[in-house]
Amino acid sequence: MAKRVAVVGAGVSGLSSIRCCLDEDLEPTCFERSEDIGGLWRFTPTVLSPQESSEDGMTRVYRSLVTNVCKEMSCYSDFPFQEDYPNFMNQGKFWDYLQEFAEHFDLLKYIRFRTTVCSVVRRPDFSETGQWDVVTETEGRQDRAVFDAVMVCTGHFLSPRLPLESYPGIHTFKGQILHSQQYKTPDGFQGKRILVLGLGNTGGDVAVELSRTAAQVLLSTRTGTWVISRSSDGGYPYNMMVTRRYHAFIAQILPSCVLKWIQERQLNKRFNHENYGLSITKGKKFKSIVNDELPTCILCGAVRMKPGVKRFTETSALFEDGTVEEDIDTVIFTTGYMFHFPFLEEPLKGLCTKKLYLYKRVFPASLEKATLATIGLISLKGSILAATELQARWATRVFKGLCKIPPSQTLMAEATKTEKLIKRGVMRDTSGDKLDYIPYMDDLAACIGAKPSVPLLLLKDPRLAWEVFFGPCTPYQYRLTGPGKWEGARNAILTQWDRTLKPLKTRIAPDPPTPASISCYLKAWGASVLLASLLLACKSSFLFKLVRDKLQGSISFTQ
Repeated sequence: MAKRVAVVGAGVSGLSSIRCCLDEDLEPTCFERSEDIGGLWRFTPTVLSPQESSEDGMTRVYRSLVTNVCKEMSCYSDFPFQEDYPNFMNQGKFWDYLQEFAEHFDLLKYIRFRTTVCSVVRRPDFSETGQWDVVTETEGRQDRAVFDAVMVCTGHFLSPRLPLESYPGIHTFKGQILHSQQYKTPDGFQGKRILVLGLGNTGGDVAVELSRTAAQVLLSTRTGTWVISRSSDGGYPYNMMVTRRYHAFIAQILPSCVLKWIQERQLNKRFNHENYGLSITKGKKFKSIVNDELPTCILCGAVRMKPGVKRFTETSALFEDGTVEEDIDTVIFTTGYMFHFPFLEEPLKGLCTKKLYLYKRVFPASLEKATLATIGLISLKGSILAATELQARWATRVFKGLCKIPPSQTLMAEATKTEKLIKRGVMRDTSGDKLDYIPYMDDLAACIGAKPSVPLLLLKDPRLAWEVFFGPCTPYQYRLTGPGKWEGARNAILTQWDRTLKPLKTRIAPDPPTPASISCYLKAWGASVLLASLLLACKSSFLFKLVRDKLQGSISFTQ
């Protein structure tokens, strides 16, 4: 009899989990409290006040949101985007892709919509069976069921973080106060003076969009940030140019100080961040956002950078540098979210909020049976979608007993020891940092035997090996081998640039009579030059030996 798995949430992580359960012949039941799939990617146009919440209590994207990771880097590993989809797409287009994925793999029939998970509790015999009692509610009617495993796919964006206590005088401010969760469109902000607090991806996006209609946008940050464009040199998607295995290899070799110097030098090539008031405060950790327009908005004066706010008055804000901005109409907090698991029991609930106690960010260290997994609860320098899929592939194989994880006693001892060292100041707490994409993905893939072996590929398929090591590390690489191997993975890797350029070719331009680039010459003549060099080296060695022997013979004759 197939094991029953409860999947909480039908967003990106939930869809990954349902699909992976089916691949491992498990029986998934997904509980989604809204009426459709997509989670935060399903746009709802209602603008809310801070006291209100959406009908289903969920966070939604704002209308103008555009993906930060290009399509080839952020697709499901065996389901590429259609070739005519733009490389970076708005929320509507991305939601269409999720719908296509769900329909293609027939996932919708496993989802119970408008159903809230009330509680997930270990059964009395959990230490033997690993089973869970799951209580759900649909339209006022409660239901209880027993599941062999649970996949929590509720993500990061549950409750808005609104740190009012950190801003003295905010309660006396007479203007409008919002959290970015309530922001949908720039309608209603025309001609206003707006202060945006926080400079993450959302803060940058909201400031840029409002600058087109507002009288003035002030963007306050206490730390600063590096600003990355979606396109790199040559106009290719930035993610595809930097997320490569040979870059990760070099990063492992170089000292961190050298690597930091190189990164900052590259990022300052586009514009000097210090001149724009964006440079990171000394002593603060590396931070970056993706935004194509923010530097231009600052250059044009539509957005003005400000330091942290020291105090609010009824109509103004005093900043840490002593400057004051008067007649502020609206304050928008883009200060992130808090994640929690209201349906879990203590102490598991509290433990799951500490990433330090989540083995590889997936399995709670305290459970004697690894039958509960958190999917998508990660910050990553790359595609979250691709990572959730690999997490789900690993978790479902752990549920089936095909993959093993260390005993809970070992995991708890290691996590507790690390926590003590952090409290003593011996170690820095890195649990909140963004994980490096390729090392994390390779770590998960190795757990299920799906990590590609470049040396082995070099022997069997040199062309593919070249693309895997020197090309973009697209999700297809994790379908080349092992469980879940996809026969189309090789072709997907070799044609990824075709799908990247396809949506750009909407106008056929005449070929300019320009000389070929150096890279073209290298590709065309590289092998020949390498072979000729080897032959020349061998020949030179032979000639050198011949000349040396002749000279020695002449010297001997003379003597």
